[in-house]
Amino acid sequence: MTDHWHFHSDTFGNCNCAQNCGCQFNLPSTHGFCQFVEGGQIRDGSFNGMNISGFNWAFMMIWPGEIAEGNGRRQIVVDQRANDQQRSAIEKIVAGEVGIPGGNHFSVFGSTCSESLETLYLPIEFEIDIAARRARLAIPGLIEARGEPMSDEFSGSEFHIALARPKGSFEFTYAEIGRGFAEVQGELAMSLEGSYGQFCEHNYDHDGLVIPA
Repeated sequence: MTDHWHFHSDTFGNCNCAQNCGCQFNLPSTHGFCQFVEGGQIRDGSFNGMNISGFNWAFMMIWPGEIAEGNGRRQIVVDQRANDQQRSAIEKIVAGEVGIPGGNHFSVFGSTCSESLETLYLPIEFEIDIAARRARLAIPGLIEARGEPMSDEFSGSEFHIALARPKGSFEFTYAEIGRGFAEVQGELAMSLEGSYGQFCEHNYDHDGLVIPA
C-alpha cells in the first residue's frame, strides 16, 4: 500500500555555510564539510487520513565532507505531544522514508547518511516569523537555535535578501535568508555563529514538492 500524506511546515534551518550556501547555489560548501540543524511546525499535515497538524519537529545532520560524498550522521526529534501513530508518521516523513525517492530534501539528505541515531521524543519549542526572518528552536539539553536578519556590513542596518526557486528545487519555491546561531549538544554537537539561516515553508506530499497554484 502506498502511503498518502501531506506535510506543510513553517521551517527554520541553520548550517555552517556562509550566506551563499552551496545547497542553494550549486557550489561547494564554505568549509568543505556540513553541519546542519533544522526545525519547524507542521501548519497542515496528514498521513493516511491521520491528522499530524500542529506538531513540531527537528533534526541535526553532520557530514565529514561534501553532502554528495555521503557518510552523514543524523538524528531526528519529534514532538512528544504526538501519540505513537503520529510520532511514527512524522518520523517517516522527516527521515525521507515515504514518498518518491528524491522528492523532497528529507529524502535527498537522508540518502546521504550512513548512520541514523535513535529518534528522540521531546518537548520542542518553536517560533517563527518568516517575513521578519526571525525564529527560535529550543529543545532542553539538546538544541538552542535562533535566526535573525542579516546586517548590512556598511551601515549596520538590516539587509533583506530572499531566494525564489520556481523550478529546479526539491525543497522550496521561496525562502527568506538571514543568519543563524545554534548550540547543539549530544552526539551531533555543533556550534554555529552567524552562519547561513533559512526561513521557509516546506510543502510536500507523497508526489514531491507541492507548487502553489
